[in-house]
Amino acid sequence: MSTLQVQVPEAYQIKEPLHQNTYLVNGQLKPWTGTTTNVYSSISSTESYQPTLLGSIPSMGENEALEALTSACDAYHKGQGLWPTMKVADRIECMEKFVKQMESQREVVVKLLMWEIGKTLGDSQKEFDRTVEYIYDTIEEYKQLDRDSAKFSKRDGVYAHIRRGPLGVVLCLGPYNYPLNETFALLIPALIMGNTAIFKPAKHGVLLISPLLEAFRSSFPKGVVNIIYGRGREVAAPIMKSGRIDVLALIGNSKSAIALQDQHPNKNRLRLVLGLEAKNPAVVLPDADMNLTIDECITGTLSFNGQRCTALKLVHVHEQIQDTFLEQFTARVDAMKFGNPWEEGVKLTPLPEPDKPEYIQELIDDALAKGAKILNKRGGERTDNFIFPAVLFPVTKEMHVYQEEQFGPVIPVKPFNDIQVLLDEIADSNYGQQVSLFGKDVYELSPLIDTLVNLVCRVNLNSACQRGPDVFPFTGRKDSAVATLSVHDALRSFSIRTFVASKDNAYNNQILENLLKTKVSNFMSTDYIL
Repeated sequence: MSTLQVQVPEAYQIKEPLHQNTYLVNGQLKPWTGTTTNVYSSISSTESYQPTLLGSIPSMGENEALEALTSACDAYHKGQGLWPTMKVADRIECMEKFVKQMESQREVVVKLLMWEIGKTLGDSQKEFDRTVEYIYDTIEEYKQLDRDSAKFSKRDGVYAHIRRGPLGVVLCLGPYNYPLNETFALLIPALIMGNTAIFKPAKHGVLLISPLLEAFRSSFPKGVVNIIYGRGREVAAPIMKSGRIDVLALIGNSKSAIALQDQHPNKNRLRLVLGLEAKNPAVVLPDADMNLTIDECITGTLSFNGQRCTALKLVHVHEQIQDTFLEQFTARVDAMKFGNPWEEGVKLTPLPEPDKPEYIQELIDDALAKGAKILNKRGGERTDNFIFPAVLFPVTKEMHVYQEEQFGPVIPVKPFNDIQVLLDEIADSNYGQQVSLFGKDVYELSPLIDTLVNLVCRVNLNSACQRGPDVFPFTGRKDSAVATLSVHDALRSFSIRTFVASKDNAYNNQILENLLKTKVSNFMSTDYIL
């Protein structure tokens, strides 16, 4: 492959590097005068390949981490703080103020998404718009949750006023592949439920948070949102070691999640909300609609270069149709356009991690050494910042590409003829997020569906694996997830049921009536939020 020709449209040019020289703590954008780390894009802006300097971020350490922790703990104030005790309507008003300010930053955030992680223009716009929609949907769901709680229940002579309350202080760590959407899918529900948060942006996609710092600062009470920068081991580790974190909210890999949990001195008190790795398989049955299946498998394996936890990372094709499938599939892969994110019709873009092409090459070499072949003509072609997707066949269990979540552009294909053996393989996997099942015979599909729903958490019938729509639950079994995210479920993942109980007698009932009449309690309320 040849190096991309550099023609950056005026609207997407990086004219001045963005040096992030403040961080958000205790309601202030504090100046940073310490050491910094340069942020580079793997996309070149010169004719001869050279990474583009996008800006810099603070290199923070334990002192700043504990400063942010103190700020979040003070804002929560052992459950007595302004934010956790605030009326639901008032918290919603703060969130609405934030999202309105966020919307005004769409253009700059989208540009940074393209440069920082190589996401196409269309997908970058979609990520921003989907995140805004997610926030509005979360607000509406929170209103409905409050409406459903605006009542008393009675059983065995006891009245109960049951609501959901916050858990405490949240450490929020998002992923680089969806640095806005998936990070906010953790942060937004955590905040709106009354928790306070410390947020460290991902290693790639960090500068795109900069345009939103003022919105965070001005929309929420001081200390509710704290944003720090640096390596996880330098800032997240001391926060966890303090034992003052109530919730670890992380989208990343299980090794990181385990390492952070192990540093918490009271793991039994640590609530986990984790979105982790997956090895989602496609299962192509003999009667699958070939055109539809190939369309969905192309999307599933190579959307955003396969850098999605929901990507199809292993394709199982029945031996009866493997030749037909592979001939058409490899032709479609080779026809995909590689280019810079803003180019029209581009499907494959530069990889944000400098070492990713080499890692993918190692997977390819290992598979070839163990008997696989590259079936597509362009498979494995290299540039400075990309490696063209290789379709590997036949893949076996001994190969690293079968065992590891590749998280990049390489497609392992494995033949099968015994569906029971395949089901056992899926059951033995360390992962259990989703599966894509392609076929139409209901008598063959039914027993597969009935088994697969017990092995993964979403069975996609004749479609690629995906997270959305965001109203549907998003979770996984085994090493793939802890807790459930969605517009509905995330509010519950970041809260706990709590209630006030009162025996049914004249003395107590008068007190309850006075509480409701005077509206002096933010918890004891039957007000209906429109």
